[in-house]
Amino acid sequence: MVLACAAGLDVTAVHVDHGLRPGSAAEASVVQAVAARFGASFQSERVVVDPGPNLEARARDARRRVLPDDAMTGHTADDQAETVLLNLLRGSGVDGQAGMRKGPTKPILALRRAQTHQLCEELDLQPVQDPTNHDRRFRRNRVRHELLPLLNDIAERDVVPVLARQADLMAADADVLNSLVALDPTDARALAAAPPALARRAVRQWLADPYPPDAAAVERILGVARNEAQACQVSGGIEVRRSDGRLRRHTP
Repeated sequence: MVLACAAGLDVTAVHVDHGLRPGSAAEASVVQAVAARFGASFQSERVVVDPGPNLEARARDARRRVLPDDAMTGHTADDQAETVLLNLLRGSGVDGQAGMRKGPTKPILALRRAQTHQLCEELDLQPVQDPTNHDRRFRRNRVRHELLPLLNDIAERDVVPVLARQADLMAADADVLNSLVALDPTDARALAAAPPALARRAVRQWLADPYPPDAAAVERILGVARNEAQACQVSGGIEVRRSDGRLRRHTP
C-alpha cells in the first residue's frame, strides 16, 4: 500500500476479516489508520470461514471472492519460494512449479520479505503479527520455518533466489506449452489421439475454475476420452461424461 501510494496510484486498502482468531476485527482500525496516513481510501470486508480441513485454502478463496479481480497483494520472493516447494510436495507439474505469475496483481514479487520489514521500520509502521504464521499445523509454516532453513544449510546458500528463478523458467515453459494447445477438449477422439502432454493441458484449461483438476482427475477424464469409461468424477462433484463422441461437463 505504501509503495502504491508513493507511485501515485489511486489506492484503496482492503482489510478482510476471516473471523478465525480473537481480535481480528479490531485489526481493521490499524489498516484504516495507515491508509489515512498515506492518503489511501479504506474498505473493510468480513467473510465466514468455518474451522476444518484445508483452512488456508478456503480462507484464500473466501478472501478472493470479496476482492476485485485486479487487487494487488504483497507476495514476495520468499512467498514464491514457499509456493514452489508446496506445489512440489503436492506433485504438481510445470504449472505448479511456475508458482505465482508475475504481473500487476503481484507488484513486489521480486522483493524479499526482509525488505518489506525494513520499509516498515524506516516508516515507523508496526505490523500486526498473525500468530497463525507460526502454527506448525499448517504446511506452509513448516516449509517457511523448517524446510527452507534446512535447504539453505544443505545448499550452503540462500535458496530463495534459486527457487524464484526456477519458477520463472517453468512459467516460460508453461506459456510455450499453452500456446501449442489447439485441441477442442470436448472432442473425445481428438483428445485421445493427441500427445499426452497437450491432451492433459487441454483438459486442465477446460476445467480450470479457477484451479485446474489434479493429475489423477485429468487421467480419469482422458480415460473417458479413450472410451475406457463412460463417465468419471472430478472435484466438487463435477462429472465428465462421453456422449456421441463429445465430453460434457455436468455440475451438481
